[in-house]
Amino acid sequence: MKNILVVIGGGRANGNTMQLADSFIAGAKEAGHQVEKISLLKKEVKGCLGCNACRFGKPCIQKDDFHEMIPKIKAADLIVFASPLYFWTISYRLKAFIERFYCIAEEDDNPPYGRYEKYPVKDSALLITSADDLFWTFEQVTSYYKFTIVNYIGFHDKGMLLAGGCGDTNGKARIGETEHLKEAYEFGKSLYNA
Repeated sequence: MKNILVVIGGGRANGNTMQLADSFIAGAKEAGHQVEKISLLKKEVKGCLGCNACRFGKPCIQKDDFHEMIPKIKAADLIVFASPLYFWTISYRLKAFIERFYCIAEEDDNPPYGRYEKYPVKDSALLITSADDLFWTFEQVTSYYKFTIVNYIGFHDKGMLLAGGCGDTNGKARIGETEHLKEAYEFGKSLYNA
């Protein structure tokens, strides 16, 4: 059994991204995993200011909800990043959440890529929804995920579900008309199968 934290950066309480995440969660719970869902729609997380207070042993100076999430991040075996596609990448809510990982990094005497820090070792997965479903729709968001989360922070990628064709951006959620909810359920259910 794994401890899974699903962080949702969508802007609609019952939109495509929330439905996709809920299907993933149902599958993961069916497989016996413990899952907690955090919707950034209901939490305030400000982006990193680059002040470097955390580099001098001080807590992050931002006064927001990220501080209560730190123990959850550290306790998780897997962090699932879920977002609608905004301008070909993740939402600003999820981007701010990822930026704030900077304040939980620790000094690394032998850093890869010349960086200062090392991060807690976690597994990660990406859930993305989009109205478009063109051959290039997910190029930028998958590149961001692979470089930032996997290569730079150092998480172990457990997979991506790229859910395109989920309806018009100004209409109601239409992910239920696709196979993506079933795919998300199976993804969650089979994530740690040998």
